Amino acid sequence: MAKYFADTYALIEILKGNPNYQSYSAEELYTTEFNLLELSYALVRDFGSRKAEEILEIVKSAVNVVSPSIHHYVLASEMRIREKKKGKKLSLIDCLGYVVAKSLGMKFLTGDREFRGMENVEFVK
Repeated sequence: MAKYFADTYALIEILKGNPNYQSYSAEELYTTEFNLLELSYALVRDFGSRKAEEILEIVKSAVNVVSPSIHHYVLASEMRIREKKKGKKLSLIDCLGYVVAKSLGMKFLTGDREFRGMENVEFVK
């Protein structure tokens, strides 16, 4: 079974039922608590606090949540600085997910246009 690091973009698209994400099962998806925080913001904004908690409980129990190391934090910071110099607007959380995915040998699953064409990215709109 393949493993994918689902960024917040991917998690939202999966929850919205985007058919382009149907082939990815929860068992093969990994994410961090930071992505769950970003997801929480979108859910509270769109559905309110009570519904957000319900959905987050389901997501957190369905996907694999990994804990980044200090080394990942440093790699993510370096990546953001490097990519910013190239004109890319990547959040620290996205950079963290990307370096975690790479270090764990899995593809970074996203539809974020800033990642289009990057190495080790499974780009799905």
